[in-house]
This record gives sequence, structure tokens and C-alpha cells, in this order.
Amino acid sequence: MLADEVASTTERELVVRCQRGDAIAFRQLYQRYQQKVRSTLYQLCGREMLDDLVQEVFLRVWKGLPKLRQPSYFSTWLYRICWNVAVDGRRQFAKQKREKIETTTDESNSSPCENLFRVQDTPDLMQLHYEDLVERGLQSLSLEHRVVLVLHDLEDISQKEIAQILELPVGTVKSRLHYARNAIKKFLQQEGVLL
Repeated sequence: MLADEVASTTERELVVRCQRGDAIAFRQLYQRYQQKVRSTLYQLCGREMLDDLVQEVFLRVWKGLPKLRQPSYFSTWLYRICWNVAVDGRRQFAKQKREKIETTTDESNSSPCENLFRVQDTPDLMQLHYEDLVERGLQSLSLEHRVVLVLHDLEDISQKEIAQILELPVGTVKSRLHYARNAIKKFLQQEGVLL
């Protein structure tokens, strides 16, 4: 397929082709959504196991596509899978962390993030500071509040679609979004950020 043809292929057409077993169409869906899924999972779960979680989302998508009845709701369905994988991943990570603490007495293990900060790709220190503040602010929220904030404010998904993804009433989504925004604002003010 030419690049123009790929760009003009609708999401619905790709989903229908995937449901027929078209691996190329699935690759195109993956390319369209991989970065959004990765970003969402990063905001919900952090760096640990991020690659594994992204892979799990698309594995579940591939396996579940034949059962998807309404191809036009693909993105809502995808984010629902993303949410489920995030919840499962956080549980698994917490369990592994507990087991590691119980079995490990040697604290000389190196940090899993020690190679993430290298001098040659050091961004602006202020940018790092604000990214760290936002990450810590998000981590201070419960997962239920964080997912609403991430999906709405960072992924630009409507409140109605978030309600469908999370299987909640729209009023609950609005309430959680309001609470999350206020909590982040309060966190940033406590950290000395003038708003």
C-alpha cells in the first residue's frame, strides 16, 4: 500500500481487516495507537514494566478483535483494555515488590533506573524538574483519579468516552476529574509552583 492509501484507511476499515486476520492492517493499527497506549500506561504505571504492559495491551487487542462487535468503538475498547492492563500490571508489580522485599536482605542491588540519566542526553534541568513534579503529582493520586486526569487532560478523550472506557457514570468521571485537578493544583502549590 502507498503511504497516502495507508493514511486514508479509516480505523473502522483497519479493524474489519484485522478481524479477518490481516496482519498488515493490525500493524497499521499498532502504529497509529502504540504511542498513545505507551503514554497512557506510562502515566498510570510509570517506567517499570512499560514495554511489557504495552505488549500485553496489543496482545489482548489481537486476541479480542474477532469478538469486537462494533468496529467504530475500537478506540474506546482499546483504552478499556489499556485500563485493565494497567490495573493488572500495578497489582503484579506490587506483588513482585512485596516478594522482593521479603526475600532480599542485600540492599546493594543497583537501581533499575540508574542508566536512564546519561550526560549525553540530559534535557534542560528546569524541564526535568517540572516533569518530575508532574510525575510525582500524578503518583500522589489514586489510580481511579489518575486515569481520568490522564485520559482527559493528556490524551484528550471526552468525559463521555472516558465513562464508557471505565464503565462509570459521566457524573462520576466529572467528579473524579475535578478532584484530580484540585489535588494536582494543591500538590504543585505545596512544591512552590506559582499557578
